[in-house]
Amino acid sequence: MRKIPVASALGAAFLFGASTPAAKTLAGDVHPVLLAGLLYAGSGFGLGLWFLAGRRKTSLRRGDLPWLLGAVICGGIIGPVLLMAGLVTTGAASASLMLNLEGVFTALLAWFAFHENFDRRIAIGMALIVAGGVLLAFEPGALQGGGYLGPLAVAGACLAWSIDNNLTRKVSSADPAAIAAIKGGVAGAVNLAIAAAIGATWPGFTTAAAAAGVGLLGYGVSLALFVLALRDLGAARTGAYFSTAPFVGVAIALLALGEAPSPLFWPAAALMLAGVWLHVSERHEHRHVHEPMAHEHGHVHDEHHRHAHEFEWDGKEPHVHEHRHAKLAHRHPHYPDLHHRHH
Repeated sequence: MRKIPVASALGAAFLFGASTPAAKTLAGDVHPVLLAGLLYAGSGFGLGLWFLAGRRKTSLRRGDLPWLLGAVICGGIIGPVLLMAGLVTTGAASASLMLNLEGVFTALLAWFAFHENFDRRIAIGMALIVAGGVLLAFEPGALQGGGYLGPLAVAGACLAWSIDNNLTRKVSSADPAAIAAIKGGVAGAVNLAIAAAIGATWPGFTTAAAAAGVGLLGYGVSLALFVLALRDLGAARTGAYFSTAPFVGVAIALLALGEAPSPLFWPAAALMLAGVWLHVSERHEHRHVHEPMAHEHGHVHDEHHRHAHEFEWDGKEPHVHEHRHAKLAHRHPHYPDLHHRHH
């Protein structure tokens, strides 16, 4: 059962990691705010069409809206604008590795603000990732032209996305495509409106279409897969798997864009890889109690879903309906998923 959410997290990481060097090729020709708008508009429009064509159910409730609104503002407006601004003066390889800080910020917020559990192994892994990010911030090649402003802007984007990740975790039981489509559509519209207000020059059709395509895959589909992983792994663990994204971006930046790594690049990469390994090799098991609850999400009839149906069921799994959980105490390996969000 763990393979599916891990594959979702790694798939999200691959698509988002590839989007950074792709966006870097567009950053010099398009205003950062306008580029952010095109990326998210492509995401929202593409996923919106797919969602409507499938006549899917959002599963969003009124209580989810404040969390979703906060996620849209932080992750769909503030984050991408800061990243696009940072890419103007920061190399794609360095920016890609610095995006590992998103996993660190996500974990810190998940642990101390939203009370996800963690242990010494996870904390050491995050410390190694931070050390790699700090090393990159002092990389001479990353500071040319814009000084510290470029790396600081990338770090600010990571912080904004970490807030987004933890807020999205609150609504992760809803349809991932609907969440990604809403976030993309709203964020894209707002950023495009801001770009128009400040007089940003609209690019040619080819450039705009390329940006929308990058956004659909790197922001839209990636986000939908990320939400799927959030359900079963929690924000901190999903962020750890997602920390592999920068290495995809680095490989593309070095191979496709011809960027040359600096002497500090490889030590920083080694520190980050070690931190990610500590996370993905974690095993968490103890006796825990499930309190009674009622919610709605896709599920199969496993040990946590032993209930009868109040409607005619065709026997297909997974399936979606509102269901109730009775109090249950047991022991098994688990992660902070929808059913294991205990202290």
